[in-house]
Amino acid sequence: MKNKIYIAALFCVCLLSCKKTLDTVPQGTAASSDLNTPANIDKMVIAAYSALGNDEYMTPYSSMWPYGSIRSGDAYKGGDGPGDISEFHGYETFSLNRVDYGPTDALWFRLYVGIGRVNDALSRVNAISDADFPNKAVRQGELRFLRGHFYFLLKILFKYVPYIDETVVKTDYPTISNNALTDDALWKKIEDDFRAGVASLPKTQPEVGRANKYAAEAYLAKTLLYHAYTQDESNNVTGIDQAKLTEVNTLCDDVINSGGYALLPDFANNFLSQFENGKESVFAIQYSINDGTPQGREDFGHELDYPMNQEYGCCGFHVPSNNLINAFKTDNNGLPMFGTFNNADIEPTGDYKTNSFDPRIDHTVATPGHPYKYRSSFIFQTSWARAPQVYGPHLSMKETVLPDDPAFKKFPPFMSSGKNWAIIRYADVLLFKAEALIEMNRELEAVPLINQIRQRAANSESLLKQADGSAISNYKIATYQPGVNCVWSQDFARQALRFERRLEFAMEGYRFFDLVRWGIAAEYMNSYFAVEKTRKSHLQDAVFKKNRDEYMPIPLNQINFSKGLYKQNHGW
Repeated sequence: MKNKIYIAALFCVCLLSCKKTLDTVPQGTAASSDLNTPANIDKMVIAAYSALGNDEYMTPYSSMWPYGSIRSGDAYKGGDGPGDISEFHGYETFSLNRVDYGPTDALWFRLYVGIGRVNDALSRVNAISDADFPNKAVRQGELRFLRGHFYFLLKILFKYVPYIDETVVKTDYPTISNNALTDDALWKKIEDDFRAGVASLPKTQPEVGRANKYAAEAYLAKTLLYHAYTQDESNNVTGIDQAKLTEVNTLCDDVINSGGYALLPDFANNFLSQFENGKESVFAIQYSINDGTPQGREDFGHELDYPMNQEYGCCGFHVPSNNLINAFKTDNNGLPMFGTFNNADIEPTGDYKTNSFDPRIDHTVATPGHPYKYRSSFIFQTSWARAPQVYGPHLSMKETVLPDDPAFKKFPPFMSSGKNWAIIRYADVLLFKAEALIEMNRELEAVPLINQIRQRAANSESLLKQADGSAISNYKIATYQPGVNCVWSQDFARQALRFERRLEFAMEGYRFFDLVRWGIAAEYMNSYFAVEKTRKSHLQDAVFKKNRDEYMPIPLNQINFSKGLYKQNHGW
């Protein structure tokens, strides 16, 4: 009897013990409901912010350089020849681009991961009370801003994409087509997110890096400016919406008149880590190193773009084109040479003294014999390029830092930095407004805006010195003086604006998308290829197919995953 009681008691103890063990929440996991506390919801918002820079070398979307620079005539792919990340070679030549490229599919996926993080956080913020979460309206505005950013990138890359917000249940995802919304309706959805940011975000934020009201206004202005150039189903630009241009002008005025932003005194300061989050930064991706995380928060999207010398080591991608280098030439008046800049090729001569140049050339292009990143004892060499026999001896500089910069970090064989990367600079806002004014037939009002940019460039020579104190190149740049050094018609003003955007934002990743929204991509690119093929053999297959190549193809994997619900873009 005692034995039976003992066994029964032991059985009960085991049951109780096992029940307690099985009811314990596993370590390292959290139920979805556990995340709905105010503290955890704030962390979910931060997780959505972190998706801004979650790109990597095969699918960068921080600066968009493989899609906006090397597809625009501003840059060659670079690396160790056409076979080194051959998909980027396909992007550059257009004719070799394909619907089954893995990096294109991964780009789509990563941008939707960002949207997924936003939607998850936003559904939790929407459900909590204002009393429990006093920052509710502000966090809603931030999340709408972030979602607008991710959809903006998808829109300019692919044109037609499935729109999914926080109200859509996951079981309905497979029912939403990429052409459920018209081109116009999809733009309006993106604008609505930025309008929500304008309505609920404060003018300033207590923490650096969070979106504020003016960042939302600037991004809304950018979105409206793209939307203003109406397109048909074949990607032809059919008109310019004057009402949208008027709103762009008003939004830019609000940012300009806020007093919170200004051009930095030296163009170089935008691309040096010690000046990040300065007055010119309207919104930037916040990177970091040695921040307590295992790998830090580095700019992996640019990790291919460093030189091949021993201080760095890899990988020589993102090479400024001969055409871009020639575009920095100036005439006897110090103005751009709109129609003739490319008649004589500077790169093979290495002569930067006979012609005169816009100073921004040596802030943008790494050139043999010239100091690298403003250090007169650190001279860029042809050997620092990966494949100079294919792409030439130059590299891009804006995205890199010096090897002893506190922001620099090696990840062999790659390297990166914790330097921020601007999504919108104040210079953008000035040129958004100038473009709107020109297209509203108010081109004279655009002169002082463009001249602010040019005057800053003229004031940005102090760091462009050789070891003996002499200027690196022969600089000559002037502002536009209508009636004195130019005839400022609408057509001339349009050329000036478009050229200024190219020089100011060269190698920053958005040039191609400008060409598409202006409706000139096919003509511009095929004219570029006609000349550049005589200089670079890797472009022999290059041709831009009008009414197709304005947008990337919808990835074949995505069409297959959707079981044919997604429709391929026009021409593909």
